[in-house]
Formats: sequence, C-alpha cells, structure tokens
Amino acid sequence: MTPVELSRTVLRAVRRAVDEGELSVVVPVRAVVTPPGPGGCGDYATNIALQLARPAGRPARQVAEILRPHLTRSEGVADVAITGPGFLNIRLGGGAGASLVREIQRRRDAYGHGDILAGQIVPLRIPYDIRAEVVADTLVRIMATQGGRAEVRHIHIHPSCAEPAGTEPSCAEPAGTDPSQAKTHGNDPSPAEPPRTNAPQVDPARPHRLRRPRPQITTLRPTPAPEDPTPLGPDAARWALLHPASHDRPRISADHLLQRESNPLFRVRYAHARTRALTRNAAALGCTGDPGDVPEDVSGGGELVGALAGYPAVLTQAALHRAPDRLARHLVTTADALLAFQHTVLPLGDEKPSAAHRARLALAEAAGTVLAGGLSLLGISAPDYL
Repeated sequence: MTPVELSRTVLRAVRRAVDEGELSVVVPVRAVVTPPGPGGCGDYATNIALQLARPAGRPARQVAEILRPHLTRSEGVADVAITGPGFLNIRLGGGAGASLVREIQRRRDAYGHGDILAGQIVPLRIPYDIRAEVVADTLVRIMATQGGRAEVRHIHIHPSCAEPAGTEPSCAEPAGTDPSQAKTHGNDPSPAEPPRTNAPQVDPARPHRLRRPRPQITTLRPTPAPEDPTPLGPDAARWALLHPASHDRPRISADHLLQRESNPLFRVRYAHARTRALTRNAAALGCTGDPGDVPEDVSGGGELVGALAGYPAVLTQAALHRAPDRLARHLVTTADALLAFQHTVLPLGDEKPSAAHRARLALAEAAGTVLAGGLSLLGISAPDYL
C-alpha cells in the first residue's frame, strides 16, 4: 500500500465512522500520511484525529479511538496504535514495500508530484543576491511539481528595510524603476490602489463581475553567502547555498568538494552512483529487480522504505514553505539509508540470486530514481559513475 492509497484508506475509515453515527463531521478531502515522528511507531502516521477533534467536539484521542477499529479492519493494515495527543500510527501488512517500489517504477521522475498548488501563480520577489537567485530558481521547479507556477522578479532592498520574510518590503522597487519615482509599494502601479486582500472584489468597470484576488507575494531574503561560491563549481556551489536553512549563513569552503563521508553532497551523489553500479553488477549475474517486501531485519531496509515513502510529503512542504533546504536534507537521509542497505542487495560468494535479492535490487533502484529526481530539482547533476 502506497502513501496515496493509505490516505484514501484513512478517509474511508472516517466516512464509515460518520455513516455509523460515531462522528458528526464533514469528511475532509485529504488525509496527511507521513512516516512516524519521534515517539511514533509502525510504517506511517496520520494526524487526522487531531484535524477532526474540533469539528467533532471531542478530544483528539477519543476521535482516534473511534477511527482505530475502522482502520484496523481495512485491507492491508496489520495494526494501528495511538500515540501522543492522538496520532494514529499504522503498521501495514505484507506488500507495503513492494507497492511503494512499483509506484516509483511507474511514475519515475514524477514520483512525489502532487496538485496542492494546482492552478496557483506564486509571485516571488528576490533581491540582487546570488543565494536568493539560486533559491528562487530551485523553487520554480519544486512548485511546478505541485502544480503551481512561480513568477520571479527582482527588487531593490535598501539596508534600512527590516520587514520579515514573506512580506513585500515597503522600500522595495521592481527591477528597472527609478528610485526617485518609487511608490509606497514598489510593485504597485499607483499609490491610490486599494490594499491587497484574498477576498474577491467587485470590478468597478464591470460591476456584475468579481475581480480575482491577487496572489500573495512572497519576498525571499535568505542570509547571503559570505563570499562568492562560484569557484566551487556549479554543483557544489548550489549545494552550499541550498542545503542550509534560509536563516543560516551558508558555508563556502572546499569541504563541499571532498569525496569523503563528512561531505553530505558527496554522500548523496555517491549513493545514486552506487544504485547504478548495483544494477550493472546485477545484470552481469543475470539478475534484475522485481518489487517485493524486504524484511525489517535487513540493515537499512526499513529506513530506506520510510525515506522513499516520505519523499512526496517533503516535496509538498518544500513548496508550501518555500524551503528547498528540506528537500536537500531529505536526500541526505535517503542516501544514508541506501548506503547502509547496499551491502545486502547482491549475492555473496557462491550464493545464487534469489527473489529476496531481486526485491532488494528493485528497492535500491527506486532509491536511485528518487535521488536523481531530487538532485535534478535542486539543479545538481547525478552522475552514474563517481
């Protein structure tokens, strides 16, 4: 069962509870399913009970207790536990890992893409700064994976500006304007224009029509790099600017070029190259990947399945929070799991390839697909040989 299928299963459990009169709520359109957080257990967790607690007029744990038996009886669900204030932790039955790998094989680079920003235009305003340029360029691609379209414009930001990130600085000017003629809001066509709101407005020229609300402008002002990163080369320079959170000052040093475990960029690219090498070596043994379940006691297997399953949620959060660093850090997590898992993939010594080896190979190849896709979104190459 994939995260998307499990999300539908959770919604069906809610609908059954409503139909049986146990809950009086409107069934939501979407249920968020993610790998369990600290203190959680099982394969996936959902906060649906916390989401429904207020409209149901019940404590979240009581809502979770109502939903638990409906989820437990669902096909593909082995067990459901309640943790914390009311999180439902779900352990899947057989076939969870195999279904996930099949979905990645089917969708390839489109795995993790969604429609949460479908039809939305997101205006991004950035200063003339290399880090802001790289972050905006990356967000254009990440938002496109969620159905949105980012439009980037430059603004002049005076040193005296201190507005928080996510707002339009009052002293910002669109690129190409004369500062002496700047209006109160740099992107407003006239000082008399009404304030921006998300509520529909009546068009004075056509009273029978509603003026569409303007998209909310996001001003990206990540902490600038202390020096020019371009001598590191395109891949290392982008990683140095994207991996830290926007409020952290990036570290520009030759450490990003080192081919050793202490370098996160090297680990991610090396893990991708290892998946390609496993495919080549397996072909020499006459073995091909075939999706199947990987036992929990296989080193790194459970962590790798969890990282791949969590990739769609990370893409969504990176788009919504304008935070490409979330994607970069998740790729490191995925790479570390793959590097711990890789030694179990191929037969050892005189051992013959078995169904277990083919299942592990398919899982490793799925990890390679996700790593390559994530690096591509960051604008970084994913070589097959490293």
